[in-house]
Amino acid sequence: MLIHLIADYGTGDPAFAEVTQQLLVALPGARVSWVSVPPFSTLATGFWIAQLGLNRGPTNRVIYHNCAPRQDDLDARWDNEGERLTYARLPNGVLVIGVNSGYSLSFIKEHAGAMYGVSVARGGSQFRSRDIFPPAVASLAQGDFSLLGAALEPEVIPDVPPNRVAWIDGYGNLKTTIPATAVALPPQTRVVLRVGDTVSDAVYSDGSFKVPEGTLAFAPGSSGWSHRGTKVLWMELFLRGGSAWERFNRPRINQTVSWSL
Repeated sequence: MLIHLIADYGTGDPAFAEVTQQLLVALPGARVSWVSVPPFSTLATGFWIAQLGLNRGPTNRVIYHNCAPRQDDLDARWDNEGERLTYARLPNGVLVIGVNSGYSLSFIKEHAGAMYGVSVARGGSQFRSRDIFPPAVASLAQGDFSLLGAALEPEVIPDVPPNRVAWIDGYGNLKTTIPATAVALPPQTRVVLRVGDTVSDAVYSDGSFKVPEGTLAFAPGSSGWSHRGTKVLWMELFLRGGSAWERFNRPRINQTVSWSL
């Protein structure tokens, strides 16, 4: 079994190792991969749940996600209570188990065949993903659904926010929530892009490398998945030979992106 552990503990944080130990106590022999997202970034969490869950991979696959900013209730929290643990099953059989926070489930809500709350404690530890949730993850991964509670309707989950930075990769490319289908332009059309307060000229391209060195491309990126037989692609900002992240003054995930002719 492959378990993708997506969390905002921090790159290289030993918290990943602590949670992995508890998962392997409950699921000996599983392989755990780590994906670190920025603190409290439910948008990045949701993006990677979809990217890893909806694309081709091992059949026996679980995504365990924990990005819990505890913003569902801004009052003082009793006993470290946080967002509720949920379960979803994708059309390819991939299980998605983690807290329902912000945009964490937004990218998959129209894909999941079923979503449910999981009947486990919502409090009891500051570190619930290590101390509370792993036995429930193991039970669900092994086909024991006795912990499933009420169905979670897609309508209660927020839509993917439009025109945002969803991810910044290691090359400084900015992956956005602008659907490629929303940009109907001839290749090589010059556009003006704004990310936050920073503006730059760019060239629309149907493939990122179809621009000269030093040119900012606005193109369908490498991330996406299929939905009902249709490929879903997202626009990406790519500076060939440089960093779009640096060009736009190091924006954060969830920063607003806009374009015009």
